[in-house]
Amino acid sequence: MNQEYTIPAANHRVDEKIRRSHFITTVGPAATVEDARAFIKGVRAEFDTANHNCWAYVVGPPGSTGHAGMSDDGEPHGTAGRPMLTVLLHSGIGDIVAVVTRFFGGVKLGKGGLVKAYSGGVKSALDALPRVEKMPMAEVEAVIAHRDVTLFQRMLPEFSAEVVDAGFAVAASYRLKMPTKYVETFKVRLADLTNGQAHVVVHQAD
Repeated sequence: MNQEYTIPAANHRVDEKIRRSHFITTVGPAATVEDARAFIKGVRAEFDTANHNCWAYVVGPPGSTGHAGMSDDGEPHGTAGRPMLTVLLHSGIGDIVAVVTRFFGGVKLGKGGLVKAYSGGVKSALDALPRVEKMPMAEVEAVIAHRDVTLFQRMLPEFSAEVVDAGFAVAASYRLKMPTKYVETFKVRLADLTNGQAHVVVHQAD
């Protein structure tokens, strides 16, 4: 996954009263499905006396459905989780999870009213959600001759490369972490520097 995309920078919460019911929407980052499930579990524990804790998440780039989930948590089918997920999928934000907690106030909203309440809660939370750009990282293993070490080290800042580990035996070996978008250019520069003698292996870090 080489693309950069927008993700939540922190958790954010909004609440509103709709015909006596209290709706609390909590949104946050979820880099993995496990993160999303832990977030949902945490909100459920916080509001364990609520009538419903409906949720939806999208793990991955904005709009991707490969790792998405939702739940109506007892509300009529299709009135909570699906509308929430639809808002997330069209938000332009990835790696995101939302939980809408409802304390029932005694007045039924009807299916249309529920859809509006749950989707509206997520929209309101997203309006003021702090955001940040996610930059996918790669781990690069490079083995070079000792004579190339000085020039190699000088070029690392150009690629925002961090030295994770280094060893100096018959050859100099480095384990680096750098933004994925710089990897191909880095490989070309390293080949030029070492006259094609460098050995490079790339692993996706996240």
